[in-house]
Amino acid sequence: MTIGRARTTLALVFYQRCFYLFVAMLALVMAMLLLEPTPRGRITLNGGNVLVVIAAVAAIGRTQLSFVIALLLASPALLFQWHAVDGGDAQLLLHSWTFGAALYAATIGYLLRYVFRNDVMTADKLYGAAAAYLMLGVLWAYLFAIADQYQPGSFAFGGAAVSPPIGDLVYFSFTTLTSTGFGDAVPVRRYARALCVLEQLVGGLFLAILIARLAGVYPPRKEAGGGDR
Repeated sequence: MTIGRARTTLALVFYQRCFYLFVAMLALVMAMLLLEPTPRGRITLNGGNVLVVIAAVAAIGRTQLSFVIALLLASPALLFQWHAVDGGDAQLLLHSWTFGAALYAATIGYLLRYVFRNDVMTADKLYGAAAAYLMLGVLWAYLFAIADQYQPGSFAFGGAAVSPPIGDLVYFSFTTLTSTGFGDAVPVRRYARALCVLEQLVGGLFLAILIARLAGVYPPRKEAGGGDR
């Protein structure tokens, strides 16, 4: 079957699936922060996003169902984004962010299911956890962008209410996720504030649960001589 062969091919090319996804996510985040929102910058960013989507499909496509779900979410996200490159059409960008957020949410869910599976903790699982953490930051940047589309002026940068580009929202998202909060960007509207609180809670719980998972991988050593005293 065509889908089965495609899934197998991706699995062979991206053997360490989560490692490639982590590297692609790290590169995409830095590109979002550094590139200017010019046509050339958007084209470069879209190219990086294509690599992330391919790595995400390869990482979570461990079954035929998850592979199909990833493709169904990734295809419209890329299609809308490429069509919005030239004019930056707000409606096309909104559709792209919506499908992108859905893809990231599905990928995070499958990654966490893989990472917290009750078996040996491998290096690939650690890369999967790191990739999921980076994807949380970008996922919330998409959610912030969607909120700002429905309620313009949801954020204030430098004391002025603006509709920030996605790169600025990525910066704001990671300062929120890590509870850094430099104070140069703040949520103004109620929905934006609710999203910020939710991201802070998810970021804190993610790290706490991951540490608990790592601590529970190996049972505590028994004292020499054994037996209770």
